[in-house]
Amino acid sequence: LIHFYKRNKMLGVGNKIAMRGMATTASPIHHVVIFGAGLMGSGIAQVSAQTNHHVTLVDKPEVLPKAEKMIQSSVARVAKKAFKQDDQASKAFVEDTLGNISMASEPEAALASADLVIEAVTENLKLKQDLFQRCDEVCPEKTILATNTSTLKVTDIMKDLKRLDRTGGLHFFNPVPVMKLLEVIRTDHTSDETFDAMTAWGRAIGKHTVACKDTIGFIVNRLLGPYIQEAIAMVERGDATFQDVDMAMKLGAGYPMGPFQLLDYTGLDLHKFINENPDHPFRKQSEMINKLVDEGKLGVKTGEGFYKYK
Repeated sequence: LIHFYKRNKMLGVGNKIAMRGMATTASPIHHVVIFGAGLMGSGIAQVSAQTNHHVTLVDKPEVLPKAEKMIQSSVARVAKKAFKQDDQASKAFVEDTLGNISMASEPEAALASADLVIEAVTENLKLKQDLFQRCDEVCPEKTILATNTSTLKVTDIMKDLKRLDRTGGLHFFNPVPVMKLLEVIRTDHTSDETFDAMTAWGRAIGKHTVACKDTIGFIVNRLLGPYIQEAIAMVERGDATFQDVDMAMKLGAGYPMGPFQLLDYTGLDLHKFINENPDHPFRKQSEMINKLVDEGKLGVKTGEGFYKYK
Protein backbone atom coordinates (compact mmCIF):
# COMPACT_ATOMS: atom_id res chain seq x y z
CA LEU A 1 0.00 0.00 0.00
CA ILE A 2 2.85 2.36 0.84
CA HIS A 3 4.49 1.65 -2.52
CA PHE A 4 1.16 2.15 -4.31
CA TYR A 5 0.62 5.46 -2.49
CA LYS A 6 4.12 6.72 -3.28
CA ARG A 7 3.83 5.63 -6.91
CA ASN A 8 0.60 7.55 -7.38
CA LYS A 9 1.97 10.58 -5.59
CA MET A 10 5.00 10.56 -7.86
CA LEU A 11 2.81 10.32 -10.94
CA GLY A 12 1.27 13.56 -9.77
CA VAL A 13 4.69 15.01 -9.08
CA GLY A 14 5.92 13.95 -12.52
CA ASN A 15 2.93 15.56 -14.20
CA LYS A 16 3.46 18.79 -12.30
CA ILE A 17 7.18 18.85 -13.10
CA ALA A 18 6.42 18.10 -16.77
CA MET A 19 4.00 21.02 -16.88
CA ARG A 20 6.83 23.19 -15.63
CA GLY A 21 8.88 22.10 -18.65
CA MET A 22 11.33 19.88 -16.76
CA ALA A 23 10.58 16.54 -18.38
CA THR A 24 8.57 16.34 -21.58
CA THR A 25 10.41 14.15 -24.10
CA ALA A 26 11.03 10.40 -24.12
CA SER A 27 14.67 9.33 -24.16
CA PRO A 28 16.44 5.96 -24.55
CA ILE A 29 18.89 7.03 -21.81
CA HIS A 30 18.07 5.82 -18.30
CA HIS A 31 21.34 5.41 -16.37
CA VAL A 32 23.70 8.38 -16.36
CA VAL A 33 27.20 8.35 -14.86
CA ILE A 34 28.65 11.79 -14.10
CA PHE A 35 32.32 12.41 -13.36
CA GLY A 36 32.97 15.48 -11.20
CA ALA A 37 30.87 16.40 -8.16
CA GLY A 38 31.46 20.14 -8.20
CA LEU A 39 28.79 22.76 -8.87
CA MET A 40 28.35 21.67 -12.48
CA GLY A 41 28.42 17.91 -11.98
CA SER A 42 26.13 18.06 -8.95
CA GLY A 43 23.69 20.24 -10.89
CA ILE A 44 23.62 17.80 -13.81
CA ALA A 45 23.05 14.94 -11.37
CA GLN A 46 20.17 16.80 -9.77
CA VAL A 47 18.24 17.62 -12.95
CA SER A 48 18.75 14.06 -14.19
CA ALA A 49 17.48 12.54 -10.96
CA GLN A 50 14.53 14.93 -10.78
CA THR A 51 13.33 13.58 -14.12
CA ASN A 52 13.50 9.95 -12.96
CA HIS A 53 16.89 8.99 -14.38
CA HIS A 54 19.18 6.77 -12.33
CA VAL A 55 22.37 8.73 -11.65
CA THR A 56 25.80 7.76 -10.36
CA LEU A 57 27.93 10.74 -9.33
CA VAL A 58 31.66 9.96 -9.25
CA ASP A 59 34.41 11.85 -7.44
CA LYS A 60 36.95 11.52 -4.64
CA PRO A 61 35.52 10.26 -1.30
CA GLU A 62 36.25 13.56 0.45
CA VAL A 63 34.30 15.53 -2.20
CA LEU A 64 31.08 13.49 -2.29
CA PRO A 65 29.58 14.46 1.13
CA LYS A 66 29.67 18.15 0.20
CA ALA A 67 28.05 17.38 -3.16
CA GLU A 68 25.35 15.31 -1.48
CA LYS A 69 24.52 18.13 0.93
CA MET A 70 24.47 20.65 -1.93
CA ILE A 71 22.06 18.51 -3.96
CA GLN A 72 19.78 17.90 -0.97
CA SER A 73 19.51 21.62 -0.33
CA SER A 74 18.85 22.45 -3.98
CA VAL A 75 16.21 19.72 -4.44
CA ALA A 76 14.43 20.94 -1.31
CA ARG A 77 14.24 24.44 -2.82
CA VAL A 78 12.81 23.06 -6.06
CA ALA A 79 10.19 21.04 -4.16
CA LYS A 80 9.19 24.00 -1.99
CA LYS A 81 8.62 26.14 -5.08
CA ALA A 82 6.88 23.45 -7.15
CA PHE A 83 4.59 22.09 -4.42
CA LYS A 84 3.74 25.08 -2.25
CA GLN A 85 0.38 23.73 -1.12
CA ASP A 86 1.20 20.01 -1.00
CA ASP A 87 3.67 18.93 1.68
CA GLN A 88 3.22 15.24 0.94
CA ALA A 89 3.98 15.66 -2.76
CA SER A 90 6.96 17.84 -1.89
CA LYS A 91 8.34 15.22 0.47
CA ALA A 92 7.77 12.42 -2.05
CA PHE A 93 9.53 14.42 -4.78
CA VAL A 94 12.58 15.03 -2.59
CA GLU A 95 12.78 11.38 -1.47
CA ASP A 96 12.44 9.98 -4.96
CA THR A 97 14.89 12.44 -6.49
CA LEU A 98 17.55 11.73 -3.88
CA GLY A 99 16.79 8.02 -4.18
CA ASN A 100 17.74 8.19 -7.86
CA ILE A 101 21.29 9.34 -7.03
CA SER A 102 24.15 7.07 -6.02
CA MET A 103 27.60 8.34 -5.01
CA ALA A 104 30.75 6.45 -5.95
CA SER A 105 34.50 6.89 -5.74
CA GLU A 106 35.11 3.75 -7.80
CA PRO A 107 33.03 3.95 -11.02
CA GLU A 108 33.57 0.51 -12.62
CA ALA A 109 30.30 -1.07 -11.44
CA ALA A 110 28.25 1.93 -12.58
CA LEU A 111 30.02 2.17 -15.94
CA ALA A 112 29.08 -1.44 -16.70
CA SER A 113 25.42 -0.42 -17.09
CA ALA A 114 25.73 3.25 -18.14
CA ASP A 115 23.70 4.55 -21.08
CA LEU A 116 25.44 7.92 -20.93
CA VAL A 117 28.67 9.14 -19.32
CA ILE A 118 29.10 12.88 -18.78
CA GLU A 119 32.44 14.34 -17.75
CA ALA A 120 32.37 17.56 -15.71
CA VAL A 121 35.91 17.67 -14.31
CA THR A 122 38.60 20.36 -14.43
CA GLU A 123 39.34 21.84 -17.86
CA ASN A 124 42.51 19.82 -18.30
CA LEU A 125 42.86 18.10 -21.68
CA LYS A 126 45.05 15.21 -20.47
CA LEU A 127 42.80 14.54 -17.48
CA LYS A 128 39.73 14.36 -19.70
CA GLN A 129 41.46 12.18 -22.29
CA ASP A 130 42.61 9.68 -19.65
CA LEU A 131 39.15 9.57 -18.07
CA PHE A 132 37.43 8.81 -21.37
CA GLN A 133 39.99 6.18 -22.37
CA ARG A 134 39.19 4.42 -19.12
CA CYS A 135 35.46 4.65 -19.85
CA ASP A 136 35.97 3.46 -23.43
CA GLU A 137 37.55 0.27 -22.12
CA VAL A 138 34.99 -0.44 -19.38
CA CYS A 139 31.65 0.75 -20.76
CA PRO A 140 29.39 -1.48 -22.88
CA GLU A 141 29.03 -0.78 -26.58
CA LYS A 142 25.76 1.13 -26.11
CA THR A 143 27.28 3.83 -23.85
CA ILE A 144 27.52 7.39 -25.16
CA LEU A 145 30.50 9.38 -23.90
CA ALA A 146 29.93 13.14 -23.60
CA THR A 147 32.04 16.00 -22.28
CA ASN A 148 30.74 19.14 -20.60
CA THR A 149 33.81 21.13 -21.63
CA SER A 150 33.30 24.80 -22.36
CA THR A 151 36.76 25.71 -23.67
CA LEU A 152 38.25 22.62 -25.34
CA LYS A 153 37.33 20.95 -28.61
CA VAL A 154 35.37 17.73 -28.16
CA THR A 155 37.37 16.15 -31.01
CA ASP A 156 40.65 16.74 -29.15
CA ILE A 157 39.30 15.14 -25.98
CA MET A 158 37.91 12.05 -27.74
CA LYS A 159 40.52 11.58 -30.48
CA ASP A 160 42.02 8.30 -29.17
CA LEU A 161 38.76 6.48 -28.43
CA LYS A 162 37.43 3.50 -30.35
CA ARG A 163 33.77 4.57 -30.27
CA LEU A 164 34.08 7.98 -31.93
CA ASP A 165 30.59 7.64 -33.38
CA ARG A 166 29.21 7.51 -29.81
CA THR A 167 30.90 10.67 -28.54
CA GLY A 168 29.82 14.29 -28.37
CA GLY A 169 29.42 17.33 -26.17
CA LEU A 170 26.71 18.29 -23.69
CA HIS A 171 27.45 21.81 -22.50
CA PHE A 172 25.37 22.92 -19.51
CA PHE A 173 25.29 26.32 -17.84
CA ASN A 174 25.56 27.29 -14.18
CA PRO A 175 23.51 26.96 -12.10
CA VAL A 176 22.30 23.86 -13.93
CA PRO A 177 18.94 23.49 -12.11
CA VAL A 178 18.04 27.05 -13.14
CA MET A 179 19.59 27.62 -16.57
CA LYS A 180 17.38 26.25 -19.34
CA LEU A 181 19.90 25.94 -22.18
CA LEU A 182 21.87 22.87 -23.22
CA GLU A 183 24.27 23.03 -26.16
CA VAL A 184 24.47 19.64 -27.90
CA ILE A 185 27.76 19.33 -29.76
CA ARG A 186 28.47 16.98 -32.64
CA THR A 187 31.91 16.26 -34.02
CA ASP A 188 32.64 15.02 -37.53
CA HIS A 189 32.44 11.49 -36.10
CA THR A 190 29.24 11.76 -34.03
CA SER A 191 26.55 9.53 -35.55
CA ASP A 192 23.00 10.76 -36.12
CA GLU A 193 21.78 8.15 -33.64
CA THR A 194 24.12 9.47 -30.93
CA PHE A 195 23.26 13.10 -31.61
CA ASP A 196 19.53 12.34 -31.57
CA ALA A 197 19.87 10.37 -28.31
CA MET A 198 21.77 13.22 -26.61
CA THR A 199 19.21 15.74 -27.83
CA ALA A 200 16.26 13.61 -26.68
CA TRP A 201 17.85 13.17 -23.27
CA GLY A 202 18.47 16.91 -22.97
CA ARG A 203 14.81 17.58 -23.65
CA ALA A 204 13.78 14.79 -21.27
CA ILE A 205 15.54 16.58 -18.40
CA GLY A 206 13.72 19.78 -19.27
CA LYS A 207 16.40 21.69 -21.18
CA HIS A 208 16.00 23.68 -24.38
CA THR A 209 18.59 22.15 -26.68
CA VAL A 210 20.52 23.90 -29.44
CA ALA A 211 22.83 22.16 -31.90
CA CYS A 212 26.36 23.29 -32.63
CA LYS A 213 29.39 21.95 -34.45
CA ASP A 214 32.61 21.30 -32.55
CA THR A 215 34.02 24.81 -32.55
CA ILE A 216 35.87 26.43 -29.63
CA GLY A 217 33.40 28.11 -27.29
CA PHE A 218 30.42 26.60 -29.13
CA ILE A 219 27.66 29.25 -29.37
CA VAL A 220 27.30 31.05 -26.05
CA ASN A 221 30.92 31.24 -24.96
CA ARG A 222 32.08 32.17 -28.46
CA LEU A 223 29.87 35.26 -28.21
CA LEU A 224 30.40 35.81 -24.49
CA GLY A 225 34.20 35.83 -24.67
CA PRO A 226 34.69 39.31 -26.18
CA TYR A 227 32.06 40.74 -23.80
CA ILE A 228 33.82 39.36 -20.70
CA GLN A 229 37.26 40.42 -21.91
CA GLU A 230 36.12 43.98 -22.57
CA ALA A 231 34.49 44.18 -19.13
CA ILE A 232 37.76 43.10 -17.49
CA ALA A 233 39.73 45.60 -19.60
CA MET A 234 37.40 48.45 -18.57
CA VAL A 235 37.95 47.75 -14.88
CA GLU A 236 41.71 47.27 -15.27
CA ARG A 237 41.94 50.59 -17.12
CA GLY A 238 40.01 52.28 -14.32
CA ASP A 239 37.07 53.23 -16.53
CA ALA A 240 34.56 51.85 -13.99
CA THR A 241 34.38 49.59 -10.95
CA PHE A 242 33.35 45.96 -11.41
CA GLN A 243 30.27 46.64 -9.25
CA ASP A 244 29.14 49.47 -11.53
CA VAL A 245 29.82 47.42 -14.68
CA ASP A 246 27.62 44.63 -13.31
CA MET A 247 24.85 47.03 -12.32
CA ALA A 248 24.99 48.78 -15.69
CA MET A 249 24.55 45.53 -17.60
CA LYS A 250 21.69 44.41 -15.36
CA LEU A 251 19.75 47.65 -15.43
CA GLY A 252 20.79 48.94 -18.85
CA ALA A 253 20.92 45.75 -20.91
CA GLY A 254 18.44 43.66 -18.96
CA TYR A 255 20.96 40.91 -18.18
CA PRO A 256 20.14 38.78 -15.12
CA MET A 257 23.71 39.24 -13.84
CA GLY A 258 26.71 41.29 -14.84
CA PRO A 259 29.99 39.93 -16.26
CA PHE A 260 31.84 39.82 -12.93
CA GLN A 261 29.07 38.01 -11.08
CA LEU A 262 28.99 35.61 -14.02
CA LEU A 263 32.74 35.07 -13.72
CA ASP A 264 32.24 34.19 -10.05
CA TYR A 265 29.65 31.57 -11.00
CA THR A 266 31.68 29.98 -13.77
CA GLY A 267 34.92 30.10 -11.79
CA LEU A 268 37.84 32.51 -12.07
CA ASP A 269 40.22 29.58 -12.43
CA LEU A 270 38.31 28.53 -15.55
CA HIS A 271 38.72 32.01 -17.03
CA LYS A 272 42.43 31.94 -16.23
CA PHE A 273 42.67 28.56 -17.95
CA ILE A 274 40.95 29.99 -21.04
CA ASN A 275 43.45 32.84 -21.11
CA GLU A 276 46.31 30.34 -21.05
CA ASN A 277 44.91 28.26 -23.92
CA PRO A 278 46.93 29.22 -27.04
CA ASP A 279 44.14 27.98 -29.31
CA HIS A 280 41.40 30.11 -27.79
CA PRO A 281 40.50 33.03 -30.09
CA PHE A 282 39.79 35.52 -27.27
CA ARG A 283 42.53 34.71 -24.78
CA LYS A 284 44.05 37.68 -22.99
CA GLN A 285 45.97 37.58 -19.72
CA SER A 286 44.50 39.56 -16.82
CA GLU A 287 46.55 40.58 -13.78
CA MET A 288 43.31 41.11 -11.84
CA ILE A 289 42.05 37.57 -12.53
CA ASN A 290 45.49 36.03 -11.91
CA LYS A 291 45.76 37.77 -8.53
CA LEU A 292 42.37 36.50 -7.34
CA VAL A 293 43.16 32.95 -8.47
CA ASP A 294 46.55 33.04 -6.73
CA GLU A 295 44.75 34.09 -3.53
CA GLY A 296 42.37 31.12 -3.86
CA LYS A 297 39.40 33.37 -4.57
CA LEU A 298 37.80 31.40 -7.40
CA GLY A 299 34.21 32.57 -7.06
CA VAL A 300 31.10 30.90 -5.68
CA LYS A 301 32.76 27.50 -5.23
CA THR A 302 35.31 28.90 -2.75
CA GLY A 303 33.00 31.44 -1.12
CA GLU A 304 34.74 34.49 -2.57
CA GLY A 305 35.74 35.92 -5.93
CA PHE A 306 34.84 39.43 -6.98
CA TYR A 307 32.03 39.13 -4.42
CA LYS A 308 31.79 37.27 -1.11
CA TYR A 309 29.34 34.36 -0.73
CA LYS A 310 28.14 32.69 2.47
